[in-house]
Amino acid sequence: MPNDSARPFTGQETDEGRTVGDPASASSTAASASASTAASASAPADEGVTRIGVVGAGPRGISVVERLCANAGLPYARERRYAVHLVDPFPDGGQVWRTGQRAELLMNTVASQITLYCDESVDCAGPVVPGPSLHQWAALLEELGSGGLPADVRREAAALGPDAYPTRRLYGHYLMWVLDRLRRGAPPNLTITVHHATAVALRDAPGGRRTQVVTLDRGGELAELDAVVLAQGHVPVEPTARQREFGRYARRNGLLYFPPANPADVDFAAIGAGQPTGLLGMGLTFFDVVALLTGGRGGVFERDGGGALVYRPSGLEPVLYAGSRRGVPYHARGENEKGVSGRHEPLFLTPSVIEELRERHRSTGTLSFNEHVWPLVSREVRAVYYRALLTERGEAAAGAVFCAEFVARGGPEGAEEAALLDRHGIPAERRWSWPLIERPYGEREFADRWVFQGWLLGHLREDVAEALKGNVSSPLKAALDVLRDLRNEIRLVVDHAGISGRSYRDELRAWYTPLNAYLSIGPPARRIEELIALIEAGVVRMCLPGVRAEPEPEQGGFVLRSAGAPASGVRVSALIEARLSEPDLRSTTDPLLRSLLRSGQCAPYRIPDGAGGFHETGGVAVSRRPYHLLDAARRPHPRRFAFGVPTESVHWVTAAGVRPGVNSVILGDSDAIARRCLAAVRPAAAAPARHDAPLRRHIPLPWLPTSCPPAAVPAPTAQGAS
Repeated sequence: MPNDSARPFTGQETDEGRTVGDPASASSTAASASASTAASASAPADEGVTRIGVVGAGPRGISVVERLCANAGLPYARERRYAVHLVDPFPDGGQVWRTGQRAELLMNTVASQITLYCDESVDCAGPVVPGPSLHQWAALLEELGSGGLPADVRREAAALGPDAYPTRRLYGHYLMWVLDRLRRGAPPNLTITVHHATAVALRDAPGGRRTQVVTLDRGGELAELDAVVLAQGHVPVEPTARQREFGRYARRNGLLYFPPANPADVDFAAIGAGQPTGLLGMGLTFFDVVALLTGGRGGVFERDGGGALVYRPSGLEPVLYAGSRRGVPYHARGENEKGVSGRHEPLFLTPSVIEELRERHRSTGTLSFNEHVWPLVSREVRAVYYRALLTERGEAAAGAVFCAEFVARGGPEGAEEAALLDRHGIPAERRWSWPLIERPYGEREFADRWVFQGWLLGHLREDVAEALKGNVSSPLKAALDVLRDLRNEIRLVVDHAGISGRSYRDELRAWYTPLNAYLSIGPPARRIEELIALIEAGVVRMCLPGVRAEPEPEQGGFVLRSAGAPASGVRVSALIEARLSEPDLRSTTDPLLRSLLRSGQCAPYRIPDGAGGFHETGGVAVSRRPYHLLDAARRPHPRRFAFGVPTESVHWVTAAGVRPGVNSVILGDSDAIARRCLAAVRPAAAAPARHDAPLRRHIPLPWLPTSCPPAAVPAPTAQGAS
């Protein structure tokens, strides 16, 4: 089974007499890169230099810089000189991936499926310049020496397997290394300067000049910029009225309240040992908070004689009362059996079907996610589930036959599907049920939270067992992983107002997006094992589903009450909203975006409703690729670009990362933006890749049963989704 990309990075290419793979200087990147001053940035511009500003030194910002380097040496660009200015207060990978955060905080993607480099699968106009994945880089650290990296980082890198989940800070060190490699290996006509600062304003230069000016928080400006790219990640938003009320209540009553935030940015030191503490939300942020308040306070997880994970408390932990609307944490990720680039190749949501759906929306403006897209997604999931189920029974050939029949019949439902399942001997209790997947306890009611907790422990153990089977071998995890594999296809339908505004608001955003997160972007199985151990140790106690927090002045705390048992509740003196706020331009506190909004230089994205109205979202409005920023009059700025998390709603699931071998959307986006920036002072030499490029190519794996559709099966049409 392959574990590294088809075109591996060898570390043997040289630059300026040094091995490019040598990571020795990675730890000094932030200091050396930040050497420039605001004064020098404001100096008069050289007429022969194209100056490009990139705001954000996270994965997208560095990816744009990599694509600038890759394209600047091409014939159409090498006649000019380029000065790239990268701006971020956290130059060591951006705020989310900064290297100084706690080791308890993990990524939720395996090391071999994380990269920042293009490969042969990426459909882009620029050249492919190979580089290592995170896993390959970690192996290079062990082989070539790790320079000034901290000892614990070196130990993690040495032990990191291709299917292990790295810490976020290790990814930050990888991003630093990539940036350092770019700075040392940039083409002769391009320089990179990193500014350890926050961009607080952006404006066009006065006097009709075609350049722009970025104002920095530490004084000075980046002037005479020919192009500017906004590549920010999660940006903060104003607290809601409810959050402000909770904050005031906590201050008046000597309580603790933590609104939604990245746990790496929060100081939980004020929460005392044994203090009753409520956690609202059970997604990825929940697991981060729990890790910081348990293992992060000295507790230890160990295996007992039977192999079960147990928790040895340090005595410094609070007592954590956890709950959410669903009442069940995100599903564990199945152990990776797909190598680097293995994915389910669509059987129903195919390129031709996607084009039919687009054409339908162009002609009617009323495409509905639930009516036209969801049935296709459901069929993909069920096809993979039943094939894996038959394979698990030792009937792989029958599984292939079933899949071919299922596709040929257009993904039957109801009586026709039941008859097909009967013929293949699939019993009723093993048949796929979306209601049970969404709500695993069904219509069952629980007498109290202790009864619910007992049920939940059994559910969590089953989830771990399925996850350990793998994302190909486990029928459940193979099926749920389809949702992750189909993200590009869904984007190609829904991005850029591909469905009606009402469907986006009520169906995609309110229903499918959280369902997709719950089922397919959960934590490693180890995190679920840890949660089981913490529950059994009494450190974590579960609330009934439908929990809400309410101020209780008479009792002097917050009370957690569940819809199923409103008369009873749990009083806590600390409350943590264990989630991230959704990005929203209209309420952001990011100084740059707020300034652009107030001055009419950017605007919230609007999705037409098909009846003359529209749904206004909180996403930053941009054009189609290469994503020119739109102003309040919906006019594209010719030399200003934005992509990433702030554009959520223009694009779907913008927080996803770069994966090798699957034609990453982010890499195609970065290349298109970079090429347009390089051509900022002249017409573009080549048209950027089309918006539908992410669908066209990936590296198929013959050993993965669902990597390619069954042969000789008629292609479905969009009509089957009606």
